[in-house]
Order: sequence, then structure tokens, then C-alpha cells
Amino acid sequence: MANNYARVTQFKDLQSFREYLASEKIDIKLAELPPPGESALAEKIAHNGRTIGNRWAILPMEGWDCTDDGAPSEYTRRRWLNFARSGAKLIYGTEAAAVMHSGRSNPQQLMVADHTAGALKDMCKEMRQVHKDKFGSDEDLLIGLQLTHSGRYSHPNEAAKLESVTAYSNPLLDKKFGNSAANVVSDEEVQNIIQHFIKAAVIAQEAGFDFVDIKQAHGYLAHEFLSAIDRPGPYGGSFENRTRFFREIAEGIKKAAPGLELSARLSIFDIVPFIKGGDGVGKPMEYSGNYPYAFGADATGMNMDENLTEVVKFVKVMQEYGVSLICATIGSPYYCVHMQRPAYYPVADGYEMPEHPLYNVSRHIKAVARLKELCPDIKVVGSGYTCLQEYLPNAAEYAVANGLTDFVGIGRMVLSYPDMPADILAGKKLDRCRICRTLGDCTNAPRHGMISGCYPLDHFYKELPEAQRLKAIKELARKK
Repeated sequence: MANNYARVTQFKDLQSFREYLASEKIDIKLAELPPPGESALAEKIAHNGRTIGNRWAILPMEGWDCTDDGAPSEYTRRRWLNFARSGAKLIYGTEAAAVMHSGRSNPQQLMVADHTAGALKDMCKEMRQVHKDKFGSDEDLLIGLQLTHSGRYSHPNEAAKLESVTAYSNPLLDKKFGNSAANVVSDEEVQNIIQHFIKAAVIAQEAGFDFVDIKQAHGYLAHEFLSAIDRPGPYGGSFENRTRFFREIAEGIKKAAPGLELSARLSIFDIVPFIKGGDGVGKPMEYSGNYPYAFGADATGMNMDENLTEVVKFVKVMQEYGVSLICATIGSPYYCVHMQRPAYYPVADGYEMPEHPLYNVSRHIKAVARLKELCPDIKVVGSGYTCLQEYLPNAAEYAVANGLTDFVGIGRMVLSYPDMPADILAGKKLDRCRICRTLGDCTNAPRHGMISGCYPLDHFYKELPEAQRLKAIKELARKK
């Protein structure tokens, strides 16, 4: 169980942590940090005629803190401005933003629509100014907006009411989430969703974003189409049909928003869904024979296909449509959280880790490295580093210096310690009081209908009424 794993805070120095990783047979390489200015993380990189100022990226997340109609709130603004002050020169996607109401993952998710266009433009402009005020220039800063439809995990009207839109009937996920054939989206509605992606991209371009990211990860709708092997018609079955959803979005954006750069967050490989076992530990759902619905996985559905045949083929298709930057992730936080978001503490509706959380950090790093090896001409943002805590900078430095990734992205860590990249690049000692310890409250709060944030470490969230409510919920859960 996860509670038996040695915590990162137990290791007094880099060498003792290296020795522990070796004893656990966890392959994560750690580098000594060079003096300021000599770090691989500080290196600039050319991209589509621009220069990105360093190798840090801020990953897109969902804040559960927008207004009912999907407009950014003051909570949203605070997070985004923290991203701008972080020191990272690639704000990768900023936020997972729904392209239409029915595709919102929660009732407070950001939405890209006519009525939010002005606020998005103001926020993008303010981010650039805040970054310029702190670092002297924003010419080497790239800001994107992630576009998504939550598909199977849509909760547009009530946090507790699932209103799924699925690409196909998946026997395990249908069982786990109570979906049915009635939830499968029609070809006609697919066309409508595609048009919303295109319109959202036009709005993002007019708002001043440098690129839009088409989210094809974590089991959301665009990702699910990639494994729609049983779906009949033009959007399922063959590889050509399963990639049609992306291709029609990308083609439409190129026509409607010429000059807007495209990116994609992609789950490099997926696995069989997990559930909580009788002992509280996660276990794979039972499936007779090989599992065919895990895009990028081997035939068992439990591990990455080392050849990544379809994944590489799809990356090359995306490149043909103008994608030159991708953010690589694995799995889904909805059905294999231990792999997608490795942590020492389970979230409220989750399960204890069935394997060492740091092993799954290594799976992220290795998956990205393998993709870089097979697709060397596309730039990649790696993810999954937060669980390394104090030693995140060491793993990040090694990965970039040795070509395992082009950028290192941080998500949860930036909520508690937004200026970590700036501190690392300046050679400052890390502020241990703000390092994410994977306590999970940034997820526990949204699971109970509250805004997402770091309640344990960020004093802003500590002082909100939600902090006491969350504390009471966790205390009640412990007594059960």
C-alpha cells in the first residue's frame, strides 16, 4: 500500500535519494544542478520563427472556479497571473477550456464562447504584462489555450450529475461510470462539436493566444475517438476514421484562423481501468482476453507498446496538419489515477497506490523519451514530475540535458509553488514549505463541488471557508 512507501522528505540529500531509487529498481535519473545560467533548463529554444526563453512549461488544469456561464473569475485570474510570474516561458494551454456547455467537465469550468471572449482577451494581455514587469520582456513567452470536450466525464449542470457524451460503448468504462449505448454521440452531433472547436480557436486567436491545444488525453472525447475501434461509420473502426475527429478540427482551424499555431496534449498510452479493491488498493477491472481499447498500450492493456506504432503514426498525421509541439501524458485521472497522477495520498474517491508512485513517475519520463526517440522532429513537453518533490529539478535537468524531453511541465506543483521555475533558474534554495506533497486537496475540493487550489500550502486558499469544509469532509471520511 502507498502508506508503506518511504516519503521523499525522508531523504537528506540527492545521493541518498538516488540510492533509494536504485534499491526499489525505479529508473529515474537525477542530475546535479549547474550554476545559474548554465542549466539545460535555462536554454532557449527556437520554435516556428519564435524563441521560447527556457525549458519550463506550465501545464493546463481545471480550476472549478469560473462563473456559472463559463467566464473566468477572480480566482481564475489569480491562478493565471501566478502562471505568468512563474518564470516558465511556455504557458502550455493555460486552462482546460470547454468549447461548448455540454462538454464542460464541471459546472464551473472555463468555456470559450462569444460571451467569454472579452475576458479571455483581457486575461491574456494581463498575463503578458505581468510577465514583462517581472522578467523584463515577454517576447520569449509563448501562451496557449487548451480546447477540450470532456465527453464521458461531462458534468455541465451539476457536479454530481454525469451527462456523458461518449465516442463508443466501452464495456469496462460503461460499467464503471454507468454509461450506456444511449450516451454514444451521433455522427451529426460530432459535426456540431467539431464546429465548436473551430469557433473556439478563432476566439482564442482574437484574444491574443499564440496557439491552441487540442486535448486528446485522459479519456476525454477527442482521446476516446482514437480507440473507437468498434464504432461504425466515418469516426470509428480504421485508423483513418479514428483520427478523423482531430483532422477535421485541425483542417477547420487552419481555414478559419490562419496563422494560429496548433498543439496537442496526447496520452501516449493508456491502460485497463482500475477500481478500488476490498483492501482499498487499486486493481485492474477484469476483462476476458486482450483489452483493445487502450490507445498506445500493448495487447494486455497494462503496459506501453514499446513500438508505439499507432501513436507514432498519429503524431506524423498531426504534423501534417501543422502540429509541431505536443504535451505528452499517460492514462487518465478518472480510471488509472495511480499512473496518470502518481501520489503518496489517495484522493477522496480514489484508491491506495497499487505500485510505487515514483515508478509511475518513471513511466511518464520513459514514455516521453521513447516518443522523442521515435519522433525526433517534434517538440515535446513532459509531465508527471510533481511526485519527485525536492528532487523534481534534478530529474528535470537530467531529462532536458539528455534529450529525453524538450520541456518539463509542472501542474499540481505550480498551485502550491508557482514561482518554483524562477527560483530554480536563479539558483535559489527551494522553499520547502511550498513544495507539493501530493496531499490531493486540489482534487478533493473539486470532487466535493469546491474550487480547486492548494488548501494545505497556499495561505490564500487556507483562509477560504472551503478550507474548513474540506477539512470536515476529510475528517468524516477518516472515521468511516
